[in-house]
Amino acid sequence: EDYFNNMIHALYDGECNLCSKEINYKKKVAPGGTFNWQDVNIKSNTLINYEIKTSDALKILHVIDNNNKLHKGIDAFIVIWKNLKYWNFLAKLAALPIIKQILDLLYISFANWRFNRLTHCVIAKENDKKL
Repeated sequence: EDYFNNMIHALYDGECNLCSKEINYKKKVAPGGTFNWQDVNIKSNTLINYEIKTSDALKILHVIDNNNKLHKGIDAFIVIWKNLKYWNFLAKLAALPIIKQILDLLYISFANWRFNRLTHCVIAKENDKKL
């Protein structure tokens, strides 16, 4: 239990081929014991504990850092990149104000496009509406 508390929790859509490929790459290059990679399609208490709707977790990347702070979208990528060798320069670049705004717009546009084309995402959105 304590072991997981010191890790960065990355919540991703494991049913999305693109998302899975990206996360599988990051799993290979990430230092051991740094990340807990969590497919949001597999039930866990994380979504409940942080009051994250399944559809929101499917739509954009969510990360909970070692200080229990929730990061979404580009902010989530920045947390991951900061903790990957050779990627921390990208975290610094992406965090620059104008670049971050542009990346946010591009990412949200892409995330919405992807989300609305995947059946399991649309189903999750309908299920969240019923709650």
